[in-house]
Amino acid sequence: MLRFLAASIGARHVVEIGTGAGVSGIYLQRGMALDGVLTSIDAEAEHQRVAKESFAEAGLPPGRARLICGRALDVLPRLTDGAYDLVFGDAAKGEYGDYLTEAMRLLRPGGIVVFDNALWHGRVPDASARDAETVAVRELLRQVKDDERLVQVLLPVGDGLLAAVLRS
Repeated sequence: MLRFLAASIGARHVVEIGTGAGVSGIYLQRGMALDGVLTSIDAEAEHQRVAKESFAEAGLPPGRARLICGRALDVLPRLTDGAYDLVFGDAAKGEYGDYLTEAMRLLRPGGIVVFDNALWHGRVPDASARDAETVAVRELLRQVKDDERLVQVLLPVGDGLLAAVLRS
C-alpha cells in the first residue's frame, strides 16, 4: 500500500517517522519517482544502521535515503514547510497527534499523510480499551476525521492504515 500511495502521487520527497528495520522505507522508495529522496527519522541509531543494510540489500541507491537520527518532534520542525509529497508515521503512538500537526505543515497541497497501526491490535474499536496508546490513536482518527482540509480513508490492512489527502 505504501508503494502504491507513493506512486499514485509521483512522490519525490517523503518523510518517514520511524525508520525501524527499513521495510516501509523500501516500499516507499520503490513507489517514489526515481529521483526521489526519502527522509527517514528514528531516535535509534541501530534501527537506521539496519535500515541502511536493508536498503542496500534491496538494491536501492544510497543517495535515495537521508537517515536522520533523533527524536521526531525535535527533527520535524527543522524540515521545510510545504516541501513534501507524503509523510508516513510509524513511531511513538502517543505522539501521533503531534506528528499530524507537523505533517500538515510539511505537506504540499495534494500530499498524503499516512499512519500505521490505526487499529492498534484491534483495540481502537474496543471502547473498553483505555490505555494511553489506544487513546492516542483514537484521538488521531478523530483529528483527521474532523479536519475539513483532509480527505481520509481507514484501510483494514495489517494493523490498520490511515491515509488522508491534504486538499488543494
